[in-house]
Amino acid sequence: MKIEQRKWMRASGWKPQQAESLQKSAQLVLLFGSTALLEEQHLIEEVRQRYPGAHLMGCSTAGEMCGVHVTDDSLVVTAIHFEHSQVRGGSIRLEPPIDSFHAGEALAALLDPEGLVHVFILSDGLSVNGSDLVRGLMTRLPESVTVTGGLAGDGGRFEKTLVFWDGPPEKDMVVVAGFYGRHLQIGYGSLGGWDPFGPERLITRSRGNVLYELDGHSALALYRKYLGEHAEGLPATGLLFPLSIRSKTEESGVVRTILSVNEEEQSLTFAGDIPEGSYGRLMKANFDRLIDGAHGAATISNRAIAPLSAELAILISCVGRKLVLRQRVEEEVEGVQQVLGNDAILTGFYSYGEISPFSPGAPCELHNQTMTITVLSEDDGA
Repeated sequence: MKIEQRKWMRASGWKPQQAESLQKSAQLVLLFGSTALLEEQHLIEEVRQRYPGAHLMGCSTAGEMCGVHVTDDSLVVTAIHFEHSQVRGGSIRLEPPIDSFHAGEALAALLDPEGLVHVFILSDGLSVNGSDLVRGLMTRLPESVTVTGGLAGDGGRFEKTLVFWDGPPEKDMVVVAGFYGRHLQIGYGSLGGWDPFGPERLITRSRGNVLYELDGHSALALYRKYLGEHAEGLPATGLLFPLSIRSKTEESGVVRTILSVNEEEQSLTFAGDIPEGSYGRLMKANFDRLIDGAHGAATISNRAIAPLSAELAILISCVGRKLVLRQRVEEEVEGVQQVLGNDAILTGFYSYGEISPFSPGAPCELHNQTMTITVLSEDDGA
């Protein structure tokens, strides 16, 4: 596997100005950038002209990662040449009658199952039920195929997210890349680092990913009570106080982030399902545990490909973590680099949701407020 990276910022243009040598041989180019930059078509066209034989896949973000550096309002380009593997993909638009579940099914149908080893998915971050999307995708994929990915971001604005596969960046899109070949090794891990506070409450009224009532009372009113002065900034400030969801039969749950607020219905819309009859509990940040979570996710993902070393790592971390860590945000990326080694190329973005099993062998799920890492490496082809 050969990899090269470039980054564009308004103040400096492309850095480095001259990349290495993958212009003709790259098969896949990952692009992560701010919503505003992805709407500047000349930038996307420059990348397309530089790598004419490659598939272009990417999304808008709430912050971009390039190596151990985290930036805003940049465009990070990672070109990949696989020596013994292949990549194919496609896209689906989320619009009636295509809901999130059926979009997942349709995406799976775009991929030939023969030789498929892993699927990487990027989705619109606002108009999707991530839980349904993952369920639909998994119902149509072979059991041996693993899935990771994430939901596009839009900073703290929550106005518009963009996603693309070989076309212009657009709203309401979901795209997949399928990786093929027995020489490709994939590892992944996903960990959080948030602490619960307040009592656990019964979810007494919900529909899909929309929450109406906890313990028979307005969910929005309860959130406002707990958030205090932060309540005026909803939904963005809700990133600092996600909700942990646990079914009656589970000891631990998954974390859900608020995407939008409906004042008229007094409801909260989350990135994934909020099942009626399950239990919800508010969460708050723990700085050191957030950084430890990133380190742990890297350790899990790296262990999965041993004895190989990671050549490429795709990091997807929730925007809520970035808002909490602030000037310490690069510490979680630096922790990942320490685990994977300096030879691993890091790319990624801050998201509105992460898609991954917690660890190898676990079911794939939508997560929020985690650091999710996908590592790729090829063996020598012998």
